Order: sequence, then structure tokens, then C-alpha cells
Amino acid sequence: MTMRHIQRSIAVLLVIMGPVLSVVAQKLYVPNFDSSWIRDQEPFRIAGNLYYVGSYDLASYLIATPKGHILVNTGLPGSDTLIRKHIEALGFKFADIKILLATHAHFDHVGAMAAIKRATHAKLMIQERDVSVMADGGNSDFDMGGHGPMFEPVKVDRPLHDKDIVELGGTRIEVLHHPGHTKGACSLLLTVKDSARSYRVLIVNMPSILSETKFPSMPTYPEVGKDYAYTLSEMPKMQFDIWLSSHASQFDLQKKHQPGSGYHPEAFFDRASYDASIEKLQETYRRRSGNAVN
Repeated sequence: MTMRHIQRSIAVLLVIMGPVLSVVAQKLYVPNFDSSWIRDQEPFRIAGNLYYVGSYDLASYLIATPKGHILVNTGLPGSDTLIRKHIEALGFKFADIKILLATHAHFDHVGAMAAIKRATHAKLMIQERDVSVMADGGNSDFDMGGHGPMFEPVKVDRPLHDKDIVELGGTRIEVLHHPGHTKGACSLLLTVKDSARSYRVLIVNMPSILSETKFPSMPTYPEVGKDYAYTLSEMPKMQFDIWLSSHASQFDLQKKHQPGSGYHPEAFFDRASYDASIEKLQETYRRRSGNAVN
């Protein structure tokens, strides 16, 4: 993703997402993006009560419970239509979404939050340091902000903090603050189960470093260097069976699951690729900042 706000991106969104998005997109600054972010992807069951309902690369997750559902991430503005289609294709009711979560407040992951909150009356819960970014549609983002809203502004109902628990219908999600990519970036840790066993699942926010990020500090984010160092030192300590991320490409979704391949949670047992990804990010941080991760 780059910082060039170009009309071509908006035009592509309008053509693919349709008239539902057009009114919103005309008022937004939409950065350039990859076509895989709006390419369709068959929804499927990952493990237990956890489902993939996002696009080909922008990951959205549905956690279904007897008391309603939790939706993690919503993709680009206008993606509410795609997500609704996927949820209903899996046999669930879109209106049963009770809680909205996000790994971080960038336009490609929270773009449809306002629309889905309005349609379902779900409670929006975001890490406290991204609350103000949600409220102004991304305009105050330390890296990409300053050009006006990139997504429809939306009010957060519950600010979250490190180690907070979000609970619904027997599912408990631990919120882990992993700042750097945004001030409030976080990962989510939960346990799901099927008839065979339980699975510890990490929905991680990989701390990629945008080209605009400067170390050791920035005027709008003085502690950015320290936050990245903290996150990159904490992530190798995580324990899980399955790991997923904000982008499907980050955990090789297309290699692990093909349309129609059925239910295979074990396909997502991949500690080696997680460790390799973290090591690569640590090396990027060392190269960009000149400092090693402790």
C-alpha cells in the first residue's frame, strides 16, 4: 500500500463494489490498493466456530456463538455487502452480529465498520489508542492521515486495553496490544473446539512497517520505535495451534485452503512460517531503525 491517493482506486471500488459504496467513496481519500483486496473468496469453516468471511486477501473472521456472533475486521469501504453474502452463505444471520472487533484501524480493515454497525446494531470494540482514528475516519493516522477520512467515521462503544477479555456465548477472546503498525494494533487469542479437540487460535496483527514510518520517532508518534521493538520481542513468545492474520497472504491462506477442499483445521498448523515471518519483520526493523530487537 502506498500513500498516493489516486482516482483510479476509487473508480475500481465503484465498479466492483457497486452503488452501495459510491456515495461513501466519493467523500473519501482512498489510497492505492491491490486488486486481491476486492477479489472474492469462498467463505469456509477454519476450526470449531471460527469462519473465514473476507475477500481473497483482506481477512475477516466470523466467530459464531449461541448468543450471537463476533466479526473481526471488515475490509475496505463497501465490503459489508461481500461479508453479508459470505455470512449468509454459511447459514448464519448477518443481523446476529453482536460484537465488532479489528486488528487495527486502517481503511483496508475497518472500512465497512460503520455500515455493519448501523445494519446490525453491534457493539464496536477497538483498542483504546485507535479510538480517535476510528472517530475521524483515519484522518489522524500517524502514517497515512492528514488527507481527510479514508473510511466512514464511527464511534467506538468499548475501548479495549492490553489483556482485556471480550466474551460472548462461551467464547473468550484475549486482546493483546501489539502497537507499531498503528498505535492501537492488537492481536486476538481465543480457543475454539470441534467434536475432536480444542484449538488455540492466534489472529495476529503482523507488524509490517510502512515506507512512511520513520525511526526512532515521529512527531505524531514519538514512541513508534519503542513500540515496534516491544511488539517484535513479544510475538515470538506466543503459543498457539493455529495462526491467522489481517491479510490472507501473510499466512498463505491460498496454499492452505482451496475452494471446496472441506474442513481441515490441521492445514493451519504452521508454527514454522509464523516464526519465519516474525524473523523477517525483525530484520526489517533492524535495517530500518539500526537497532536490534531484544
